[in-house]
Amino acid sequence: MASVKHFQVTFDCAEPERVGRFWCEALGYVPPAPPEGFDTWDDYNLTLPPEERGSWFAASDPTGVGPRMYFQRVPEGKVVKNRLHLDVRVGTGLVGAERLAALEAECARLIPLGATRGQLLVADDKNESCLGMFDVEGNEFCLD
Repeated sequence: MASVKHFQVTFDCAEPERVGRFWCEALGYVPPAPPEGFDTWDDYNLTLPPEERGSWFAASDPTGVGPRMYFQRVPEGKVVKNRLHLDVRVGTGLVGAERLAALEAECARLIPLGATRGQLLVADDKNESCLGMFDVEGNEFCLD
């Protein structure tokens, strides 16, 4: 039996810091402290060659429970549906109108941060309701 490994979730994106800061706000994650000897990440980035500035961003769960998230700049844009997406679990244990209210409240919180609302999938005999969303660069995620 394999042991559980730590993992990180990596996003390919055009603007790593913008996407990373959205997910920090969405999940309550925090960026790492700047490297030793630098007061800010901007100070550190100024020491890099221009093509490397802002090429990545990282975020971690301050409780240490969730995976680290890493955002890396890639030259190509997003062109098709994600093969993997995050489910942001805001309605766990809730059903019916109470669950829908929790999903809508979280949607309303995320839209001013740059998220876009997608399709609401209403509960059926097998699944509870969930709400499709898109982050600031169009990456799909669900409020579940």
